[in-house]
Amino acid sequence: MNTKLKQVIESMHKENIDSMIVLKPENIRYLTGFRPSSSSILILKDNPVLLASKIDREDASGRSLVNLEVYKEFKDVKNYLEGKIGIENSMNVETYKKLTGDFELETTDIVEISRAVKSKWEVENIEKALQIAEKSLLELEFSGTEVELAAQLEYNMRINDSERASFETIVASGSRSSLPHGSPTKNEVEYPILIDWGAVYNNYSSDTTRTIIETEKQEEIFNIVLEAQQTAIKSIKPGVKSSEIDNIAREVITEYGYGDAFIHSTGHGVGLEIHEKPSLSKNDEGILEKDMVVTVEPGIYLEGEFGIRIEDMILIKNRATVLNKTKAKLSF
Repeated sequence: MNTKLKQVIESMHKENIDSMIVLKPENIRYLTGFRPSSSSILILKDNPVLLASKIDREDASGRSLVNLEVYKEFKDVKNYLEGKIGIENSMNVETYKKLTGDFELETTDIVEISRAVKSKWEVENIEKALQIAEKSLLELEFSGTEVELAAQLEYNMRINDSERASFETIVASGSRSSLPHGSPTKNEVEYPILIDWGAVYNNYSSDTTRTIIETEKQEEIFNIVLEAQQTAIKSIKPGVKSSEIDNIAREVITEYGYGDAFIHSTGHGVGLEIHEKPSLSKNDEGILEKDMVVTVEPGIYLEGEFGIRIEDMILIKNRATVLNKTKAKLSF
């Protein structure tokens, strides 16, 4: 049994959970080495078992680190469960209803908590995804429409060994850059150009934002956002509350009079998912730990004018280590 499995099962015992049903593909991948494409189910207990669908069986047999069996119907799963059952917070209502009458159920996020602290191997894969993403950006020709720019970037990532884009690439230019998650359009690109993108390597994701600026006003706002980001990064270390990092970034932007224009949290964990624990937000009282990987991405969004966001990936050691190699301020 691998170390990750042992740690999660030990956490189950501490919470008096006898068995746990794991449905989330990223959690199954984390614990078994196999990412299901269909409705496979991991049963966690002292002797864990992966119940694969017929679609997944062949692939799982060559990848899964736990015992593998094939199941036909969900009712078969109940035969593997015993005692108090842990379920993921993401379990859908339909599945929950199938279990409620037969078992005592308790929601738990012990797998996500375990995933927040990365192994050396996980960090290496995240770094590789980031290298692919940054190389692909630097190969771009900044002309054409937003859609064309996004398509070119995603094509570059594929050619450079990314499994896929880690999320729908954001390209929002001109006044549309004030949309934090603006999908690319057929508009010709104009400044500023906000690009939020990421690659995937061995199932691990990267996430970066760069905003290419042109005017003095854009540079003024850019420098405020950069100051907020750098101040927050310098404050990151093990033992600090996630909410404190958000507060530090927000205070800088507020001091310049743009507090109301910073309309999202400061950052989040990245790994098998593009958004995972921890959350660098004002309401998150979690404590940062060594070997977590997080983003720091403050932004200022001036409705109808433009928006600026700068996002880098951070590995937490004794202090923050910035994983990105590209400069915050780029020109092409």
